[in-house]
This record gives sequence, structure tokens and C-alpha cells, in this order.
Amino acid sequence: MNKYELMYIISKDATEEQREAVIEKFKAFVEGKGGVVTGLDRLGMKKFAYAIDFKNEGYYVLMNFEAEGSLVKEMNNAMNIADFVVRQIFIRK
Repeated sequence: MNKYELMYIISKDATEEQREAVIEKFKAFVEGKGGVVTGLDRLGMKKFAYAIDFKNEGYYVLMNFEAEGSLVKEMNNAMNIADFVVRQIFIRK
């Protein structure tokens, strides 16, 4: 298994319950596919350097996990169509 770091931004339009549901959804996604979440940091609301989809701030989440490489592609596709996810980036450590 490889180690990965995932940073994603949740729209500021999401309520606290919706935000927690998104965070839990992707944590469960990794664990459901046989991966292990080694760290989950909620960094909070931060301003963007530039507007993204006419929004100027979002809620940042940093997740460290171990998983097979195929999981990253699946998860990236799921995040692209997920509600409230503005941007995401995966980094292999």
C-alpha cells in the first residue's frame, strides 16, 4: 500500500452537518476499499488566493491515508461529482 495526502476544499455554502457528512463519506470511502486513514485534520475556513466558481473562501480538510493506487483514481472521480467539493489534490508521499 502507498501513502497519500489528500487536501480538499468544501464549499462555504455547506452547513456544518453537510460538511461533516462529506468528511465522513470520504473517510468511509477509503476504509471501505481496504485503505487506512492515518490522519484527518479539519483546517477550517480559509480565503482563496483567487475566486473559484465565484466563491472566495472554503473549508479545508487534510487527510492522510494508506491505500492501493487504484483507489486514488476512483476517489478522484467520486469527488469530481460530489456535492460541495470545490477542489481536491492527491499527493503520493
